[in-house]
Amino acid sequence: MSKCLLLGNGGREAVLAEYISQGYELYSIMPYENPTIAEYVKKSNGKMLIANPFEKEVVQKLIEQEKIDTCLISSDNLLQEGLIDLAKSLGLKTFGPTSKGAKIEWSKTYALEIVNKLAPEMVIKNYKITQEEELKKVIETYPDDSFVVKPEGLTGGKGVKVGGIHFQGKEEGFRYASDLLKASGTVIIQDKVEGKEFTVMALTDGKNIVTTPITFDYPYRFDEDKGPGTGGMGCLSFENGLLPFLEQEDVDRCSKLIKDVINELNQDNLEFNGVIYGGFFKCKDGLKFIEFNARFGDPEAINVLNMLETPFTEVMKHIFNQNLSKENCKFKKQCSCTVYMVSSNYALGGPKTDCEFELNKQKIEEKGAKIYFASAKKQGENKYVSVGTSRLVAAMATGKTLEEAKKNAYNALEGNISQNLDYRKDIGTIYVH
Repeated sequence: MSKCLLLGNGGREAVLAEYISQGYELYSIMPYENPTIAEYVKKSNGKMLIANPFEKEVVQKLIEQEKIDTCLISSDNLLQEGLIDLAKSLGLKTFGPTSKGAKIEWSKTYALEIVNKLAPEMVIKNYKITQEEELKKVIETYPDDSFVVKPEGLTGGKGVKVGGIHFQGKEEGFRYASDLLKASGTVIIQDKVEGKEFTVMALTDGKNIVTTPITFDYPYRFDEDKGPGTGGMGCLSFENGLLPFLEQEDVDRCSKLIKDVINELNQDNLEFNGVIYGGFFKCKDGLKFIEFNARFGDPEAINVLNMLETPFTEVMKHIFNQNLSKENCKFKKQCSCTVYMVSSNYALGGPKTDCEFELNKQKIEEKGAKIYFASAKKQGENKYVSVGTSRLVAAMATGKTLEEAKKNAYNALEGNISQNLDYRKDIGTIYVH
């Protein structure tokens, strides 16, 4: 059996571990033992290493010792640091972009330049700023806080701040932008637009794309989309692959841009395969581009991989063979609902404290939901503790309707988790700002 190395340790990697292990011996390098990843490494007769996946010497040694032939990476920082480049140089089949290909995520100005070339009508008015005086002048042109502040680089989905939501008034917006400018030398100021936000994610072999079911993400910490922005508190998808406010032609338009971007990135060499997804607004004056990600979203990966009808390992092989198509990458006609559980102080600042919690995985799964651990490790029977300050564990359920999927997810949690685990109670309600 072929051997696949998976780098990364979050909820996204947990669901990838499940599906990779169905056709490969799974190998993993992670900084702590994620219970879900460890489970599927063991089931597939693979091997895991508790080490830093950024240490290229460690990665290379495991690849060579175990004669690993395939590598999948879907972590933004690992992609930026060129771990796919390393795997390619060692002759492995790879799923994920090179550092050069992943630049469309780790450099927002680079992504904007490409979209401006391919679909200028989709670009929101923006300013790339490198000087404090320039920043002052740009912000002075706005009558109020109707602008968005974006860092140039990676921030784990938590760095973009919107006027009137994440900051109040021009002065607070300026201070945040100034801090970003001092930290990296570049900051982006963009017009705030009114519209319905959505993402379009696609699998790609480097020349063909297959668009996945469209997901709806919950990026705010509390119910009714209140509180600070987070890495995502939950996610849903519908049986028709669309969202209530989208038409198929909207998705087709975004998919065309994504395919054109892939062609642009790969015109000289194969720099990009794997997953790409774009954030968009549906506005009164048309579709507008927000940003690209060069890997699976988290929690979106949990929904999408569970919606695959074609085995994921077959999809991987079609990507390696560059013959990916809608005929060999099909999705189920079902709804999905993912709910992330977190510590009570998640995303709220304050001192870091370990969160010890209980969770009965067996009983939750008996009630029809699936569990994927993220920033947590096992301490004993049904006992776990947080690692770092990120999201702890996700529950995902499916159904013929969204209401059924939502009910299956929430009912499975009742009585099976400790009270100190916090989660939104409204995943499944569509909010449009």
